[in-house]
Amino acid sequence: MKAAALLLAGSMALAACASDEKSGGSASGNSSGGDLKIGLAYDTGGRGDRSFNDSAYAGVEAAIKDHGGKVSELSPNADASNRADLLTQLADQGYNPVIAVGFAYGADFAKVAAQYPNTTFAIVDSSVADTGLKNATGLLFAANEGSYLAGVAAALKSTTQHIGFVGGVDTGLIHNFQVGYEAGAKAAKPGIKVDTQYISPEGDFSGFNDPAKGQIVAQGIYDAGADIVFQVAGGSGLGVSQAAAASNKRAIGVDSDQYKTVDDPALQAVIMTSMLKRVDNSVQAFIDSFTKGKVEGGKDVISDLSTDGVGLATTGGFIDDIKGQIDDYRQKIIDGTIKVPTAS
Repeated sequence: MKAAALLLAGSMALAACASDEKSGGSASGNSSGGDLKIGLAYDTGGRGDRSFNDSAYAGVEAAIKDHGGKVSELSPNADASNRADLLTQLADQGYNPVIAVGFAYGADFAKVAAQYPNTTFAIVDSSVADTGLKNATGLLFAANEGSYLAGVAAALKSTTQHIGFVGGVDTGLIHNFQVGYEAGAKAAKPGIKVDTQYISPEGDFSGFNDPAKGQIVAQGIYDAGADIVFQVAGGSGLGVSQAAAASNKRAIGVDSDQYKTVDDPALQAVIMTSMLKRVDNSVQAFIDSFTKGKVEGGKDVISDLSTDGVGLATTGGFIDDIKGQIDDYRQKIIDGTIKVPTAS
């Protein structure tokens, strides 16, 4: 695991970019010259979520800056029933590599990749190790480790001894964020209360793109006494920040440094920190390996704290006073002194 993770260490990718492009299947090109043709199939919500999808795009953008080429971006339709069609379209059009953003592509990804053995594929947040696919790579993250630090920060900064967690979809991947967050919070303050709510049930991915519902769910947690809420909810996370601002409370972002990606100063002021999941670095490193002919198919590459693949943002200075304590927990996780639990 550690050896694989080292492949992801490297230079920082460009900051995530927002866009109005949220079509349900139309491609857009961004050519910088060169022969590299990258296919990018987004998760629910598409580019402009200021989180997961934007981070993936930032990694592609950084790779194109280094190597030239172009990217074709596709987003799922309203009910996300066309995921297989998106991957097939990109492969048919000669894009290589093709990158699927999100575990929801899992089954469709495996079927399509098997049909195009001469195309190199990668999928974010889903393992390929047991698929038998030699032309696919899984880009995974120790999200529980980064979330542990988010829990430590929330517990140390809480004045009510009551914090919360809002997940977009009640599913295993998001559970890893939850259990890490809860473990970190309780390690820092054993008696702290942690409220957990999910926006949509397993199998219903609308919870990643429903800011209005995210705001309602988070508002309930704030009204119950929590003063800090960690959201792992994709595009719905905007609603959590809005609830925090309305309640004069704090929020913790995810994936990207959301202090930098929100436009509204009122929301920026309530984002205490963000649990960074460096999808940008992972995607960029994968493309770099592809251009050098060094992709080893059939394997997973795992980013963790030891490679800065996950971590906490310090933009805004809200957690500067507890940085020493957070760094101590971080080092203990890297050293193996602290074993962060997982959901499985």
